[in-house]
Amino acid sequence: MIIKHQISFKLRPYGAKKTVYQIQLHATYNGERLVVSTGCQIDSTDAWDQKVQSVVASYAGFNGNSAIQINDTLRNCRDRMEWAFQYFVVNDIMPSKAMLSDKYSERAGIVKKPKADKPIPAPPPSFFEVYDKFMKDCGEKNAWTTATFEKMNAMKVDLMTFKHDITFDDLDEDTLTDFVVYMRDKKVLRTPRKRKEERDDDDIDDTVGLKNSTIGKKLGYLRWFLNWATKRGYNSNKAYTSFKPTLKNSQKKVIYLTKEEIQRIRDLDLSGNLIRLEPIRDIFLFCCFSGLRHSDVSNLRRSDLLDDHFEITIIKTADKVSIELNNMTRSILDKYKDIQFKGDKALPCYTNQAMNRELKELCRLAGINEKVHITTYKGSVRNDVEKEKWQCVGTHTGRRTFIVNALSLGIPPNVVMKWTGHSDYKAMKPYIDIVDKIKSDSMARMNEIL
Repeated sequence: MIIKHQISFKLRPYGAKKTVYQIQLHATYNGERLVVSTGCQIDSTDAWDQKVQSVVASYAGFNGNSAIQINDTLRNCRDRMEWAFQYFVVNDIMPSKAMLSDKYSERAGIVKKPKADKPIPAPPPSFFEVYDKFMKDCGEKNAWTTATFEKMNAMKVDLMTFKHDITFDDLDEDTLTDFVVYMRDKKVLRTPRKRKEERDDDDIDDTVGLKNSTIGKKLGYLRWFLNWATKRGYNSNKAYTSFKPTLKNSQKKVIYLTKEEIQRIRDLDLSGNLIRLEPIRDIFLFCCFSGLRHSDVSNLRRSDLLDDHFEITIIKTADKVSIELNNMTRSILDKYKDIQFKGDKALPCYTNQAMNRELKELCRLAGINEKVHITTYKGSVRNDVEKEKWQCVGTHTGRRTFIVNALSLGIPPNVVMKWTGHSDYKAMKPYIDIVDKIKSDSMARMNEIL
């Protein structure tokens, strides 16, 4: 290979007044030009002979170098560049400027300092890594309860099952719609709606798919997470903000016990094998007459009890409430005052699941079998179910019973809210609507006198 090239020296003025000149080596070849510093400089263009490409013999360098020393250096620079070209000719390589510069430096014995590797930026966190950070940050900041962590973790499992490698960019309207369809038609229920022996072989509706009301809650959790991620710069896809699928819903039925039904539970004979239900009854009645959630009753300690009231910090909201004792709550506390419970608890403790199971049995035995009509939607399919009231009773029924009966007695909503820890009137409205209906029905009974 022949590499046609030309090597020359040029002056380059520099400095504030441009009165000093660097002597540069220019190597031109194959349309490329490599400029190399020789390290030599002069202070006048008169000292440079352009034709012979050297410093005039009479020049005395301003930095102590003579013309002979400068010209020797320039000659060595030229020779090194010629050697570099020759290397590539022998090896049949057409060099790039970088290759030619490296070979020139190698001949000159110059060790080039390797360029520091630019730090490789860490890849952005994945969708689920951000979700984990969301749960950690919000959980700590807002003091999430175990139940809230479980709900948000279940949401994560739903998303992973739907699409294990999902990204923020995936969440356009089509994908969000597919997620709704997955929850409605494909999600396997952890707790089937019917017992196995009660299901038909093809009764898949009772083992797969969420109701619209639950899907709505799930989308609320997802929107909460995406708002957080967007605010912190993890997400720039805002398609979710305008995603509002139609999810038919009926107003949730508020299950509570009337005064007569409470009396039936109180009068129920629990001797013999039914003695196991007695503490269940006591705890439930304590909820009905205090307004506490089951979780707060389970957390009630003797140190919380004062002469005529007790003070407790609500687990769900961390609000501190003071609730006066009445005849029922006082008698129940007195019944267990000499029994030691673990953690200095004031009352026996049962899991929520055990309480719900035994409560249904208790209410069934008490004859609380009024027909309750419940309407739910799954997609566009309406499902009407008629149950007996005892089948719908759970631990939270006690709290609802307290609120409805307190309002029915004419206790102002703001007073009831101080006992229950509700922070806004909106949460009380469903109960007030029930009381208004009770009053209307009661007035209608006056017509029987006529």
